[in-house]
Amino acid sequence: MSGALEGIKILDLSRVLAGPYCTMILGDLGAEVIKVEAAGGSDETRKWGPPFQNGVSAYYLCANRNKKSVTIDLKSGEGKRKIEQLVSSCDVVIHNFKTGTMERLGFGYEQLKKQNPGLIFCGITGYGETGPYKDLPGYDFVIQAMSGLMSITGDENSGPQKVGVAITDILTGLYACIGILAALQERTQSGFGQKVDLALYDTAVSSLVNIASNYLMSGKVPERLGNHHANIVPYQTFRTEDGEMVIAVGNDRQFQRLCELAGKPELSADERYRTNPARVANRFELKKQLQEAFLQKPTVYWKSVCDQENIPCGPIQNLRELESDPQMAAREMFQEMDHPTAGKIKVVGSPLKLSRTPVAYKSHPPDPGEHDEWLKEFLTKESGGTKDEF
Repeated sequence: MSGALEGIKILDLSRVLAGPYCTMILGDLGAEVIKVEAAGGSDETRKWGPPFQNGVSAYYLCANRNKKSVTIDLKSGEGKRKIEQLVSSCDVVIHNFKTGTMERLGFGYEQLKKQNPGLIFCGITGYGETGPYKDLPGYDFVIQAMSGLMSITGDENSGPQKVGVAITDILTGLYACIGILAALQERTQSGFGQKVDLALYDTAVSSLVNIASNYLMSGKVPERLGNHHANIVPYQTFRTEDGEMVIAVGNDRQFQRLCELAGKPELSADERYRTNPARVANRFELKKQLQEAFLQKPTVYWKSVCDQENIPCGPIQNLRELESDPQMAAREMFQEMDHPTAGKIKVVGSPLKLSRTPVAYKSHPPDPGEHDEWLKEFLTKESGGTKDEF
């Protein structure tokens, strides 16, 4: 069965995470993704590790399946000619060079749209293509710091903390997908492409959602609450007899059921805790009351009884526990692929479940230049020339 994006061609000039994550999603959905690198492979993640499997980086494998890898020198005359031919045949170009680099190379949007008016041109930068920071390099960790994200992550003892993954890269990759798909849809009406300008900084700020809204309404700078929620209580971690788990109570009815399970039904009638705003004001006193109860039974007990009462909860699992979770198996969230260098590899699957055009794991994350011969044949066909020219 064809993928949802079958027939769409993506020229991928990005590397590391935000761009490659975006193009992997598009590739999973059926688009043809052509990943361009310098000779030997210039995506830095190829060398980020350990771990490596037969010299192949686990980091690189996480964001590069369903792509062709070709090597092109973007600064050479021959390389520019190849890129121009590819652009003429592609629907989308995506890059994450610093602001101005594509223009200096001769591949800016204004330059490329002359040869392909329907081109979608997506640029991912640290701070966007306008504003006083536009020329600065942008890295996820720095962006987490500047955007306010680190200021609300952690607790009063830990100090500011980054999220455990490069979350602004991932979110920017997702926004890039949204922008590209929106532009492709609009092109069906107008016949024209457009430029999509994405900044890690903007994306990180957008991820603050209710916390930013709280500040904009109150003017109060938010504090670090660790595993507590700013607007909902109890919505936090609790220690159990043998571990830790999360309880996420979303309304007063769930709170009443939780109090009954904890053997403290009187708490739900107490004016200090009866409503969510009251619980937020008295969160620490309430936690002490509930914590006493949770310490009396193991995590599996609390998980079972809370599930029965439809109280959202879950144990804090590590990756080994997650891999053996039967729900992950049912949702096919861990996949095996054969790789010519690394051998058999495991990758995280796609969360997208489409009923008629499901995602497909068609090809392994490619070795550097693995499809250079394909590129010669493709350019020969497109130009009507001979293979030796390329």
